[in-house]
Amino acid sequence: MITFTRVDHFHICVPPEKLEEAKAFYIEIVGLGLIERPDHLFSSAGYWFNIGNVQLHIGVEPALPRSIRHTAFEVEDVDAARQLLQENSIEIIEEPVIPGRRRFAFIDPFGNRMELLQLI
Repeated sequence: MITFTRVDHFHICVPPEKLEEAKAFYIEIVGLGLIERPDHLFSSAGYWFNIGNVQLHIGVEPALPRSIRHTAFEVEDVDAARQLLQENSIEIIEEPVIPGRRRFAFIDPFGNRMELLQLI
């Protein structure tokens, strides 16, 4: 069993040509605070915002074979979670390293992408 502790972030996507419009909407209309995103770790553009005690990540998504939309959950033991999923033949996706976090994603049997992470 995986022990979840909280939702860390959720990731939504916009067409590449709408990214700046999305940034303005979430800052100027919704009132979210922009936070630092380690852009050098990612191959596509995006912005991160604080939304209560969770983060909203906005990325661009041109036609891809699989969506990058996802929700990220903090767990108590990311290694145990990975092992459980691998033992059940669940597809694991490696994520870029972000300092202070150990993380990976998986694809559930229905095509949904979920990220699991542990703060270190």
